[in-house]
Amino acid sequence: MSFMDSILERAGLADISEKVFAAQRLTDDDALRLYAVRDLNALGYLANHVRERKNGNVATYVLNLYLNYSNVCILSCQFCAFARRPHEKEGQFTYDIEEMARQTKEASDRGITEVHIVGGLHPKLPFSYYTEMIRALKAASPDLCVKAFTAIEIRHLAERIAKKPIRETLELLREAGLDSLTGGGAEIFDPGVRDQICRGKESAEEWLEVHRTWHRMGRRSTCTMLYGHVETPAHRVDHLRRLRELQDETGGFTALVPFAFEPEHNKLERLGRVSAFEDLRNLAVARLYLDIFDHITAYWISLGLPLAQVALSFGVDDLHGTIQQEKIFHMAGSKTPQGQTVATLERAIREAGRIPVQRNTFYEQLNGHKASAALQPDAALP
Repeated sequence: MSFMDSILERAGLADISEKVFAAQRLTDDDALRLYAVRDLNALGYLANHVRERKNGNVATYVLNLYLNYSNVCILSCQFCAFARRPHEKEGQFTYDIEEMARQTKEASDRGITEVHIVGGLHPKLPFSYYTEMIRALKAASPDLCVKAFTAIEIRHLAERIAKKPIRETLELLREAGLDSLTGGGAEIFDPGVRDQICRGKESAEEWLEVHRTWHRMGRRSTCTMLYGHVETPAHRVDHLRRLRELQDETGGFTALVPFAFEPEHNKLERLGRVSAFEDLRNLAVARLYLDIFDHITAYWISLGLPLAQVALSFGVDDLHGTIQQEKIFHMAGSKTPQGQTVATLERAIREAGRIPVQRNTFYEQLNGHKASAALQPDAALP
């Protein structure tokens, strides 16, 4: 018996490791057992094996800009510190389209390949605001990938603003230039959990319907999981199972991007933040369970770059991106920077023993680096 075999056996993972090494699908019961594992090194060893099988020794990142067009929202999610109700004037903001186009053009000139856009459920912005926004960003930078809107934003636009079916609404947004949906709003799918943390938000089935429709249109999206609040390991496994089932059906998800609940300036402050141990365990379990997913992203805005770097040995193969101007996590108390330079991301990847490679929105590796100031050492975007 090898040294690692003995470690896996002591951790109670011998039978699960046989499945992992044979590339066999894990069951829900297997995932629950993994969430109970205390030997983080053994868990990381297995998750790293899957990462290496799927992605070799490469770790990727994307050059992107975050834009939040408005924080006015008709919902009152208990975990959210970003949104302002329509009557709450203090702290409200809504950008005009020209300003967003200007910021996008400046960032594009410095090398970004993606603009990532989400906002609140604004009750008064017309549907034309959203289509004109996408068109303006595309006009400012035709080659830029516009990744925008969560599933709940799409449902809001379809049901309350445009008053059109989901499919037709998505088609109009695609015609305007929308390239990809974001994965936000998934939170935890269990209805009891949703009732406690985001009452009034769309159900799991409604979230999945939007992404299923988008995938059937031949398009791609990411998916997420918000953990570390009132959910149990069983709730996490249920969430991952529903994502895996939709991926089996459509193959439309590019990656899972898990992130932890940030416990400041919201109604769930009493809960505190999960530990780094739990962050790494959750990433590793996701990598092992989501066999049909090619990529697991460590969202350094949530984890912090040092822990995201460690996560590259726990099943993660992507560090997300340069992410300028992130607001949602920082308004909830995140202490991480609001952006990273290319040099910093590549240094973190190399120090973890991986090969840094720039990717696009769809996790496709880009051949060579653009000749851009953004890619020079310590150059910031934008």
